[in-house]
Amino acid sequence: MIESQPSKAGLRRDGFTFKHFFAAHDRCAMKVGTDGVLLGAWTPLGSAGRVLDIGTGCGLIALMVAQRTEPCVLIDALELDDAAAAQAAENCAQSAWAERLRVIHGDVVHYARTAGQRYDLIVSNPPYFPVGLPSRSILRDQARYTATLTHEHLLDAARRLLTPEGLLSLVLPLGIGEHIIQSADRNGWHLRYRTDVADRADKPPHRVLLGLSPVAGPLIASSLILRAEHQRYSTDYHALTKDFYLGG
Repeated sequence: MIESQPSKAGLRRDGFTFKHFFAAHDRCAMKVGTDGVLLGAWTPLGSAGRVLDIGTGCGLIALMVAQRTEPCVLIDALELDDAAAAQAAENCAQSAWAERLRVIHGDVVHYARTAGQRYDLIVSNPPYFPVGLPSRSILRDQARYTATLTHEHLLDAARRLLTPEGLLSLVLPLGIGEHIIQSADRNGWHLRYRTDVADRADKPPHRVLLGLSPVAGPLIASSLILRAEHQRYSTDYHALTKDFYLGG
């Protein structure tokens, strides 16, 4: 059966319409973007039975993971900001996977010390940059800079929350990703998955997708080009995201 798709004129303007869910993001500092979609579509799921999305924002990655996993998989979505946590809860409640999704309003450092369970998989599109010039939005600064969640704190929290053979999946700018790899290596993590992402074939990579584990094993490395000629999505990016984008 062919599913009917809404016309562009009928799409809501307060968020992003995917094939199987809508992610409202008008009350979130950071909107739905390519980084989040990349991570949600790329993350190796393995046999994870419980998943945590750290810094879920509007709930995008948690919703994507819910779409990709079996009905027995439970997903928690953690968010520090009040408005974003409320919007994520609404988006999850209105999705087809509401019974498997739980939004937790709180700080990951505190949560890591008090959580009553561990996770087989942790995903995060974390704050990227050291504190820089402030913008006019405190919430955007909180989402963009690492003042409220340093990468060292993120790695420590993930270690506390992961099962012994779990996986931490991240998307980062390339240079910051290299720093994370070095920091993780010094603290007993092992790089198991890596995909370098470039906007075009003639451009250097600008993003990196990482899968880190406390357990050593072979590294699965690859590269991904986002766009082909005339700014169209590449065949590889289309294949990765076709289950999510309208018209895919």
